[in-house]
Amino acid sequence: MFVHETRVRVRYAETDQMGQMYYGRYAELFEVGRVEALRALGFPYRRIEERGILLPVRDLSVRYLMPVRYDDEVIIRTTIMEPLSARIRFRYELLSESGERLTEAETTLVFVDALSKRPCRAPADLIAALAPFFP
Repeated sequence: MFVHETRVRVRYAETDQMGQMYYGRYAELFEVGRVEALRALGFPYRRIEERGILLPVRDLSVRYLMPVRYDDEVIIRTTIMEPLSARIRFRYELLSESGERLTEAETTLVFVDALSKRPCRAPADLIAALAPFFP
């Protein structure tokens, strides 16, 4: 499995009246995590899209364990769970600076041909880049 970590600080605009991060904003942090994980592999979203491949989210599940608050620095730990096919599954953990788990989530994205709008296989070079992480 491939694991990548990114740090972000929660901004005031992302919080609700209680000073906690609004639940709808969590999906944005997961997007940051997966975009940066793919970038670390040498595959920024732009490069994938320039090849005529889109990555829509098929599903999202979230488990909120502890609140994330304004001005917290959060570690987004993103894990690619399994070898790629026509989809890619990500697991996320939001961690406090001290490593306490705040949130757990998963998304599944599907590789889609931009012209036909039909599922397609993941790019061969992305599969190859991830191969060492799935012996």
